[in-house]
Amino acid sequence: MLYIRHKYAKRGLQIWRSVGVQSPVEEIIPPAIACLCSLTLCEWHLGEVASSRAAIAEAISLAKELNNMHAVAEALSWAAGFGHAERNPAEVDRLTSDLIELSTRHNFVYWLAQAAVLRGSARSASGKTVEGISWIEEGIRDYRATGSMIRLPYFLALKAEALYLAHRASEALEAINEAETLVERTEERCWSAELHRLRGVFLATMGAKETQVEASFQAAISTARQQKSVSLEKRAEATYAEYRSQKASGSGGRGFRLPLG
Repeated sequence: MLYIRHKYAKRGLQIWRSVGVQSPVEEIIPPAIACLCSLTLCEWHLGEVASSRAAIAEAISLAKELNNMHAVAEALSWAAGFGHAERNPAEVDRLTSDLIELSTRHNFVYWLAQAAVLRGSARSASGKTVEGISWIEEGIRDYRATGSMIRLPYFLALKAEALYLAHRASEALEAINEAETLVERTEERCWSAELHRLRGVFLATMGAKETQVEASFQAAISTARQQKSVSLEKRAEATYAEYRSQKASGSGGRGFRLPLG
């Protein structure tokens, strides 16, 4: 699926760049912007971080050139998501500030909710966990109110990370359970490997049975491999290696304090 999405995103851009195809109907998000955002996600998963960064930069630039505020909001949201994937909270905070200002000015409720979640994630990663969790919970509530579901598993993973940073591992695990239930309903499995990895992190911290922790990390690695996600496979392998290292050295004690990765 990842390779197919990547293939068609590149093909769509190729057509647009070569002949400048115009849509016969006015679309909220121009196809070229949608292709660039999709390409950003695909190339990050495939480990092509520099190409991913270039794609999202082009998406923002083109959206502004077209003076399409919906497209600018979409591009900023994807850029903030890329910043989170790259563990760059300062960049996420900057981008979400721009997105919140834009969405407030144009009453883009959908984008405003997503910006709140991503800003909360950035604030939590910067040490402001109470503020961050508040932003995330408010954003998820407002996102649900729009009737949307597709990104909820991802947003719940961000909530779980924030709860973990606040030393609330059991609540973080509950958020992962809810996310995995939603994955079965929506069949949006883009972040499934990360959900398995985070489950392993939280279980290890809570002092769960070794078999449960091992199973979660193995599921994360195998899922990432099946989906051809180089970035998530590397992240899962690194976390699993850290777990085994702490276990071997005895530094984990009853539980472990693993990095989010």
